[in-house]
Amino acid sequence: MKEIKSKFYSFFITGIGLVVGSFIMACSTAFFLLPNKLSTGGFSGLSTIAYYIFHIPVGTAMILLNLPLFFIAFFRVGKKFIFKSIIGTILLSVFIDFLEKFPPLTTDKFLACIYGGIIMGIGTAIILKVNGSTGGSDLLSYVVRSFNDKFRSSDLIIGIDTVIICFSIFVFKEIEIGLYSAIAIYLMGKMIDIVFEGVDFTKVLFIVSDKSNEIASVIGSVVQRGSTGIYAKGMHTNSDKIMLFCVGSRNEIIRIKKIATSIDNKAFIVIFNAREAWGKGFRNELMSSKE
Repeated sequence: MKEIKSKFYSFFITGIGLVVGSFIMACSTAFFLLPNKLSTGGFSGLSTIAYYIFHIPVGTAMILLNLPLFFIAFFRVGKKFIFKSIIGTILLSVFIDFLEKFPPLTTDKFLACIYGGIIMGIGTAIILKVNGSTGGSDLLSYVVRSFNDKFRSSDLIIGIDTVIICFSIFVFKEIEIGLYSAIAIYLMGKMIDIVFEGVDFTKVLFIVSDKSNEIASVIGSVVQRGSTGIYAKGMHTNSDKIMLFCVGSRNEIIRIKKIATSIDNKAFIVIFNAREAWGKGFRNELMSSKE
């Protein structure tokens, strides 16, 4: 019984994700990108070209372009993923054809690429969160990799999108369309990262000081973050030192930096971003507390 409920819940969440994500993507296309001849690459870019040249509705063009791809992917990628891709593509196509009947929210290409890219990124991230797809370049990359797994999916998608954007420049004979579309693609990627990773990125801090023990003690008591001492050797001074390794949020790292400089104003500090942090006090602990 629990297994049935779990499968039903998973199916329900996936369905909601596909509907919401597809609708948000359609809003981006219909209200911002399509009216300004912009795109974020993929089959939506080809569909935009077909819309202006052959007057074929974007949603209809997307389905026609994806049909042969679905047929090949059915035998090469997997039935479950293809089912989600078909559902996502149909939803996106229907939503676009419905929403494009409404007037655009802006005819300013700069505003369109900014808001279109951001909104498209949010919708795409939701689709990816439920392991779904709306066909196009991402599905094409899976098919290509099924024949030769030496290719990286990210490289294939970027390559396909670049070719389509260049093709749109050739067709519309406007270099600005390509430049604005590139901005939209960049913002879409950033929004996908934000949705997946959050805005409170983890940061890493290295501290080289003669007062490492004192700094580590204060960090532990005030910020309540642990630090790791790494044995290091200063090649210029030929002296052995303890280098502190600390991980924390943006606000915590600011506090740690102030602590280090207040104790030793000659401390050498390096701060950089970490993509993810797993362990006590970080993501896996938060996830386990929710389960």
